[in-house]
Amino acid sequence: MGPAQSFTPIAPRPAPIKTDGLLPWMRTNLFGNWQTTTGTLILGGLLLSLLPQIISWTLLRAVWVPNAEACRVDGAGACWGVITEKYRLIIFGRFPFEEQLRPLIATALLLALLVASCARPFWKSWLVLLWAGVLATFFTIMFGGVLGLSRVETDRWGGLPLTILLASLSIAMAFPIALVVALGRRSGLPAIRSVCTIYVELIRGVPLISVLFMASFMFPLFMPQGFSIDVLIRVLVGITLFAAAYMAEVIRGGLQAIPKGQVEAAATLGLSYWQTQRKIVLPQALAMVVPGIMNNFISTFKDTSLVTIVSLYELTGAMGLALNSDADWRPFKIEGYLFIAMIYFIFCFSMSRYSHWIEKQVNKSKQR
Repeated sequence: MGPAQSFTPIAPRPAPIKTDGLLPWMRTNLFGNWQTTTGTLILGGLLLSLLPQIISWTLLRAVWVPNAEACRVDGAGACWGVITEKYRLIIFGRFPFEEQLRPLIATALLLALLVASCARPFWKSWLVLLWAGVLATFFTIMFGGVLGLSRVETDRWGGLPLTILLASLSIAMAFPIALVVALGRRSGLPAIRSVCTIYVELIRGVPLISVLFMASFMFPLFMPQGFSIDVLIRVLVGITLFAAAYMAEVIRGGLQAIPKGQVEAAATLGLSYWQTQRKIVLPQALAMVVPGIMNNFISTFKDTSLVTIVSLYELTGAMGLALNSDADWRPFKIEGYLFIAMIYFIFCFSMSRYSHWIEKQVNKSKQR
């Protein structure tokens, strides 16, 4: 029998470092190494030195009442009174002042529809009918001419309602077009592949301003005599085609990431081309490119500000219209731009957070 062996306990290991919460995030992202720490200290010191001045200008010395003379007093800070005075013209554009309850109701309905479309319980087949009903109600309220509502032409629509309308409709219509174009660019049929390639390269080769200019001014020249398409529809088509071309390339990147073996396996099971795309390829490809698709959505939302060149005064154009037409408030454009920048940030940040939620949902199968 061998010699007795004594038990030697193993030294306790240190507790695992917490990786969730504010302090771990700061340790990783702000003080991870000496370069990051130096940059954090420099930028933090600069921000702290400027913070008192920013607070003083935006809050302490700010003028909140709609009095242009008070804003010109020496030592006055931000003139938020310009927002108090001009907010209705900024938000609703040139829509008749006495009828502005109509765009308020229409915009609330459209925003409620967008929020509902982002919630899982509403992802049903009847959501398409809900979209059709809300859009019909939106155009009825805005355009008028029925139910005792006065008629308001589309060239007088503007502000936030026009921005949300152009962004939501162009995104909704661009996605299925982009899906078909992305599949067409990977098609084995040369004619289909060539048409889709020419479309994408042609649209991506010109700026959006050129597309809007062509849709608004050049396209009517090719129409028959006496036939005209509303400028809002022409602009909406131009933004949709532009967004679809960029989105198609994002989706094509996801399609190329799918291993060819999965398509071959689907073929051996007897699945048709469309069954393979719908059940195997597209669900995985779209899940991979969620950040890219949402980035395209955000870009499209901000690109609606370019429609001012065709005399449609969306949010940015309405702000310029409100201040440029009044010499008393014209010097306070920076406050107006900060106001609409806050609106753009709220919408874009909301879309970004929703994108993160979608990513977590589609990646649950990969989490361990």
